[in-house]
Amino acid sequence: MNIDLCKLKFDAKGLIPAIIQDIKTDAVLMLAYMNGESLAKTVETGYTWFWSRSRQELWNKGASSGNTQKVMSIHYDCDGDTLLVKVEQKGVACHEGNYSCFSYPLWNSAIGKNLPVKTDTQLPSVLSELYAVIQDKKVHGGEKSYTKYLFMSGQDKILKKVGEEATETIIASKNNSNQEVIYEMSDLWYHCLVLLAYHDITPGEMLSELGGRRSKENNSKY
Repeated sequence: MNIDLCKLKFDAKGLIPAIIQDIKTDAVLMLAYMNGESLAKTVETGYTWFWSRSRQELWNKGASSGNTQKVMSIHYDCDGDTLLVKVEQKGVACHEGNYSCFSYPLWNSAIGKNLPVKTDTQLPSVLSELYAVIQDKKVHGGEKSYTKYLFMSGQDKILKKVGEEATETIIASKNNSNQEVIYEMSDLWYHCLVLLAYHDITPGEMLSELGGRRSKENNSKY
């Protein structure tokens, strides 16, 4: 398939940066580089191809790992020197097992100086922010902080609350009350995040496990 490259500005090495974005979640997954050939193969096959600057060769994302990216659209910016590629991501994007390559915070206004706290760009922002607050309260929470109280009370208390909230969610569902389910499951999710923070496990690690299962050929766990 022929594409018109005249509006694109490749650098001196014939490369152009490509930002890869999940079309479903709007999460920025990764940044890689394309040349004319890899861009043409991307359009021709419908899956992302890049140019590896370290190996000096073309590479098809997910060819060996199964974490492929089905291309839905390609746009270029107003200067013509950057591409935005929206994809359907299968599995995880990062070679370290994270859903997104952008998983390491440099600064976050919600938690200020209390960094680093690993964030999870694959989560809705409210969950990422809540987890960051929980990690902050774990260390810096005052006497009136319920979150600090849970950590001070220890693992058994945290596990007890997870069990209680799970039971209340079940009851809400049996009552066929959507509003009750939303309310009780919100409590359950909060306490699950507390449990993850107790073990210093990020929500992203759990989601990476789920994404890895999805990417396997044998989905026997589902």
